Amino acid sequence: MTEQKAQPPRSSPEEPWPVRTVAYKIADWIGRLGDVWVEGQVTQLSARPGTKVAFLTLRDPSADLSMSLTAPVGLVREGQLTEGSRVVVHGKPNYYAARGTISLRVDEIRAVGIGELLARIERLRKLLAAEGLFDARRKRRPPFLPNKIGLVTGRASAAERDVLTNAQARWPAARFRVINVAVQGPSAVPEVVRALGELDADPEVDVIVLARGGGSVEDLLPFSDEALCRAVSDCRTPLLSAIGHEPDTPLVDHVADVRCSTPTDAGKRVVPDVAEETERLRQARDRARRALRGWVDRERKLLDALRTRPALADPHGPLERRSEEVQRLRDRALRAVRNRVDAENAGLAATSARLTTLGPAATLARGYAVVQLVSSEGTEGVLRSAADAPAGTRLRVRVADGAVHAVVEGGGGGGAQSGS
Repeated sequence: MTEQKAQPPRSSPEEPWPVRTVAYKIADWIGRLGDVWVEGQVTQLSARPGTKVAFLTLRDPSADLSMSLTAPVGLVREGQLTEGSRVVVHGKPNYYAARGTISLRVDEIRAVGIGELLARIERLRKLLAAEGLFDARRKRRPPFLPNKIGLVTGRASAAERDVLTNAQARWPAARFRVINVAVQGPSAVPEVVRALGELDADPEVDVIVLARGGGSVEDLLPFSDEALCRAVSDCRTPLLSAIGHEPDTPLVDHVADVRCSTPTDAGKRVVPDVAEETERLRQARDRARRALRGWVDRERKLLDALRTRPALADPHGPLERRSEEVQRLRDRALRAVRNRVDAENAGLAATSARLTTLGPAATLARGYAVVQLVSSEGTEGVLRSAADAPAGTRLRVRVADGAVHAVVEGGGGGGAQSGS
């Protein structure tokens, strides 16, 4: 430690730190962390007979991270630990400078009981519900007939067989893309999350089925993991969950778009039944045929009824009757117009005769004449008095068959000299 303190506060290319200095500093920094409580899942356990120290690997169930632990063998045996156990350990981080590794030196191990696990699941359920991950409005309806079905399940498991068998029995042409993963244990969550990501990114996959057979509460713990629930919520592809049996309800069932009671139920719900659909098509075809026949019968009866009506039975008869009526009306109109014209002509003739009788031409014909004064500019007017015609006045005398001109020889009623 004296050498460490003698080193300059910072390293440089000219004065680099030796490996031991870096190791001592890392050990010092890690030592400052002090005692910690850590929760995780035991994935590896090595407690050989005759040894005093047991080596364990503690893994984070929600992330792909792990940590090495060392503990007294008696502490491990007292706790009856096995791989897959959920535990809470107390210890102090320790950095081994010679190997450059970090481990947690454990002095206390507590197994997480079922009651505590269920309580944590309940707290997580309330949290996810408050965030809206269980909201029915977020649920998406799976397609009626998917192009390809993604299946995430255990390898050669009964769940895989149930889904494939029932789906292909209902729709033989159903296509699957199966990804086998661990469905329990410490590697279940990251493998399932990775498989969901692959299927969600596949454009041919229209629906995803997450299936597992029944199991104990500990076996189904991965399907109540927060990371897996959020991965299911982030899927853009509709997802059906078929985890366990009817009483089993892990949190992923609430997040999934459709919850199936069993893998068999998932196989039946992911595709339609070809026999049922064929029967529905037959029934629809029969209904359409009956409806079409009924419509044709109604229209035929209506056409027959229309054809029996008088207007259509004898279409020319009404036209001929109307033509005769039009002809009668036309003749009446012509007679009325002719009578009116004749009456008007007779009245016009009588009026013309009266005008002729009273006119100046008839008076002239009886021997009268009309005398007019004539000036150099032309006829000026009718002569009404002898005083108006002094000697030398030129006159125009109009008779029945023409007119003669005359010149007055003496005024005051003297004679007049006529001229043509």
